[in-house]
Amino acid sequence: MKYYLIAGEASGDLHASRLIAALRQTDAQAEFRCFGGDLMAAEGATLVKHYRELAYMGFIPVLLHLRTILRNMRQCKEDIAAWHPDVVILVDYPGFNLSIAKYVKAQGICPVYYYISPKIWAWKEYRIKQIRRDVDELFSILPFEVPFFEEKHHYPIHYVGNPTKNEVEEFLSTHPRPSGTGDHKPVIALLAGSRKQEIKDNLPAMLAAVKGMETTYRIVLAGAPAIEADYYRQFTKDHDVEVVYNQTYQLLSEAHAALVTSGTATLETALFDVPQVVCYETPLPWLIGRLRKLILQVKYISLVNLVADREVVRELVADTFSVENIRSELNKIIDGPARESMLSGYKEVRRRLGDQCAPEQTAQIIYTLLNNHYFN
Repeated sequence: MKYYLIAGEASGDLHASRLIAALRQTDAQAEFRCFGGDLMAAEGATLVKHYRELAYMGFIPVLLHLRTILRNMRQCKEDIAAWHPDVVILVDYPGFNLSIAKYVKAQGICPVYYYISPKIWAWKEYRIKQIRRDVDELFSILPFEVPFFEEKHHYPIHYVGNPTKNEVEEFLSTHPRPSGTGDHKPVIALLAGSRKQEIKDNLPAMLAAVKGMETTYRIVLAGAPAIEADYYRQFTKDHDVEVVYNQTYQLLSEAHAALVTSGTATLETALFDVPQVVCYETPLPWLIGRLRKLILQVKYISLVNLVADREVVRELVADTFSVENIRSELNKIIDGPARESMLSGYKEVRRRLGDQCAPEQTAQIIYTLLNNHYFN
């Protein structure tokens, strides 16, 4: 069968590449075409457009690049229509992907499946109408999404396990964690996001918070694959910090503590048993802090706390985001009761995620559904 996948950022590229590998094992005749990244291409998908040309975040960046975004969207639609796949598989990235889903369904090209569902439980819940109309099957990787979709909105979905948990376990099985630091300083990891706007908003405060700790700790920043070194240099030039690319899991396996921008990275950090402080700067922090309950439909912004359904990690967002608060919370988890409490909470997160292999389970369900759709 012919599978068309669309991922708009680094984490989507990783998850989609694993799904491609699992689909290839399930379907010996599989062909793949994609809007995605290097990892998807490495698994044999024909790469039409790289996610570097898609990833715009925030109102102003989107507005400034609106012509490019619309051109990319038009190219994607035309390419799908020309290739005529047996299924389009969307991976997160809802602003772009829901528009593609609408087009594919309206044209009657093929079924639309969504792997890693849009986070409409956090904001833009109205998108459930679009999902009902345009998405044939939705595959969830977060257990709390099941009651949200199925009980609240009566929209059946598939919970397939969490691919991040699978990926971390696979890494640790082949890369044993260091037994001690030896002559090396312990590491404080900085994970400041995968997009320029996130990095610009969060990295300066993270660097300021660890200023002066360099005598005791190695400060190591995980560079995002799509961000050039010069972009980081403008923030790091006056700081004693290392920048490493394509080594995030290796970095987390060695880290003693971390400062993390909200997103998949918070879950990765927890699965590596690294105590963390979640840092997320917003515009108009005083106002956003007071309007947060109206803007967000959930109590937390980090996946760790959302999965646990309680505060396992400290979230510094909007009006609580400051250099002083980041430094204070980091010091609490370097050693002592707060650190042990957080590590205990991580065990509950793992339990709730379950033991399914997400890409393999998803591939099997997709192949079965498509066979039923086309051959029964």
